[in-house]
Amino acid sequence: MPPSISRLSTTLAAAPLLALLALAGAGPASAQGAPAAACGNSGAGFNEWLEGFKRQAVAQGVSARTVAAALNGVTYDAQVVGTDRGQKVFAQSFFEFSDRMVANYRIQQGRQLIQKNQALFDRIEQQFGVPGAVLVAFWGLETDFGAFMGDKNTIRSVASLAWDCRRAEMFRTQLMAALKIIDRGDLTPQTMRGPWAGELGQFQFLPDHYLNYGIDFDGDGHIDLLRSAPDALASAANYIKALGWQRGQPWLEEIRVPANLPWDQADLAIKLPRSQWARFGVTRASGQPLPADNLPASVLLPVGRTGPAFLVYANFDIFTEWNNSLVYATSAAYLAARVAGAPAYNRGAGKAIPVLSQAQVVELQRLLNARGHHVGRVDGITGAATRQAVKVEQMRLGLPADSYPTPELLAALRAGR
Repeated sequence: MPPSISRLSTTLAAAPLLALLALAGAGPASAQGAPAAACGNSGAGFNEWLEGFKRQAVAQGVSARTVAAALNGVTYDAQVVGTDRGQKVFAQSFFEFSDRMVANYRIQQGRQLIQKNQALFDRIEQQFGVPGAVLVAFWGLETDFGAFMGDKNTIRSVASLAWDCRRAEMFRTQLMAALKIIDRGDLTPQTMRGPWAGELGQFQFLPDHYLNYGIDFDGDGHIDLLRSAPDALASAANYIKALGWQRGQPWLEEIRVPANLPWDQADLAIKLPRSQWARFGVTRASGQPLPADNLPASVLLPVGRTGPAFLVYANFDIFTEWNNSLVYATSAAYLAARVAGAPAYNRGAGKAIPVLSQAQVVELQRLLNARGHHVGRVDGITGAATRQAVKVEQMRLGLPADSYPTPELLAALRAGR
């Protein structure tokens, strides 16, 4: 069962669409014309605020009938707000995350779904350019192919979060979008159900993405991303296309890298022609040479130079746009590759690869900040900013600059080197 955003604090499994982006949320904000919240886990003033929001919704063109049906009688959910305030993304290594999430049953079921619905996937790819393997990868990670979508009242959840001051503006946008979805007849307040943070459907779209990218692909006159697989799949493809997916282009393939690779070049921010990677001694996983062409690509080493290695292309950026957690994006891209027929990756040194604990990564981030780097939130998550700072310090210390944090680097920074 793929956990939603509400269970990330204990398992960090398949995060709903854009959920990790949302977790980074901005500070308190209030919608124009709405009373300010009191920044506490309290519903005091919620009813007054909700009445004001009803007037705003009507002013934005939502029918009074929809506003009444959706918002009359809605009460504040302190549990949802408490859950939101208590969220801490649990750091996991690429091995831990991918071993669980890129499960064999997801690979097999993804292939079977494509085969069983080949005409549908062909039609979607023809219209949007997105392969079925990519779609079923996200479908499987987000909701186990529609099996687990959450069952909380979306309107109540989003209204409660829209009242709370922590991320008010974001959730007020989502609440308005949810009302517009109901108003155009796609869902009802009763059928609009999902995880506690308001994601909807088989691909866990936030309401504004549902509103802006949802497509009626089964021709019934409604966009139903909960019960219609054709609508859900086509809408996901529409969103992926909007993010910049390049038709017919690769996204990720496993490679072999030589022991003398210029490790500082193994960076998502560095894109070199495949011919250059070939000159560096990089080959395909089979040992066959890379094509000596100018297709730009980056070398990705999710657990450093002694672990698995991938060549990633421009389309890999779409995976990081969908979810900016690198372990999630890499796992999703790898799952898509497996569904498309790629073998399991070579684990390299495997269990011998050192893995810092979350507490150690927090300490490392603090030491990096003390040296003038800016790693963002000190949260124990090895994100892009932390990896870049690690690379700079590795180069300064004369260590292999593969951007992977190691006990050796941590010890050097502790010692003030």
